[in-house]
Amino acid sequence: MRNWKFAMASTILGSALVLGACGSTEEETATSGTADSTSDEAAALEGSVAGDGSSTVAPILEGLVEEYAAVQPDVQVTVGVSGTGGGFEKFVQGETAFSNASRPIKEEEAASLEEAGIDYTEFLLAYDGLSIVVNQDNEFVEDLTVEDLKKLWVEDGTSKTWADINPEWPDEEVVFYAPGTASGTYDYFNEVILEDEDIVESATLSEDDNTLVQGIQGDSNAIGFFGYAYYVANQDTLKVVTIDGVEPNAETIESGEYSPLSRPLFTYASNAEVADNDAMYDFMKFTLENSGEMAEAVGYVPLSEEDYDKGLADLEALK
Repeated sequence: MRNWKFAMASTILGSALVLGACGSTEEETATSGTADSTSDEAAALEGSVAGDGSSTVAPILEGLVEEYAAVQPDVQVTVGVSGTGGGFEKFVQGETAFSNASRPIKEEEAASLEEAGIDYTEFLLAYDGLSIVVNQDNEFVEDLTVEDLKKLWVEDGTSKTWADINPEWPDEEVVFYAPGTASGTYDYFNEVILEDEDIVESATLSEDDNTLVQGIQGDSNAIGFFGYAYYVANQDTLKVVTIDGVEPNAETIESGEYSPLSRPLFTYASNAEVADNDAMYDFMKFTLENSGEMAEAVGYVPLSEEDYDKGLADLEALK
């Protein structure tokens, strides 16, 4: 497997592999190849599989798509990055066979799928720690509490300065960067930090996580948040903030110590597509067999082997 942490860093700096947006971006990564199939179970397949959804999950899936091309070169797999909410909208419309999500499916989304006659199965892929980052030149912010985060990020009609959090910090206005409202990352932050209150009006909301990274890199008073893999890929140019004294890393995310910002990452698969489309079944099987290694490679936390085995058993039951 190639060095995917390096690939992530190159991507965010603008290389050809676009990890994409957590909202309305319509870009897709399509992969095809020329290698012979290495499957011991079946002959080479032909067909197509389309997915969409979270940009947080995208590094895992886009890496797997590229790896899968060497195994089944005649299967075209596309992974759009419309954000968790945008991905579910396409899933409901029957435009995609799977939908990536950085939060569990909402009741209204599940109801829409039921109304559309689409049965689905939820597959857990990895764990993420939503990371709070500041500019690398910020020498005063080392740790924030959950209460500090809420005070900073909730709109209260005032201009927010660092001194509002700690009087020993500069009396300079904070510059905010956050994922767009179609993002599962935004939804999760809203649930555990904002608690359904309005986000600060001065925040730059972007559906492109790379825009957030670049914005924080370019302003010494900036603060923002996104998935852990995007921090890992840019850790030489960004500074992560501990939350209540806990730093996001593989150990604290997996154990749940990095609370409340640890979260699961999912893909949702159409049961009918798994049952009727051999290419879809094969790609999902490849995904579950290799998600742990790819998650670790791009900066997320893999599940236990037992969890992946359960996912494979659930997938097999659909065939």
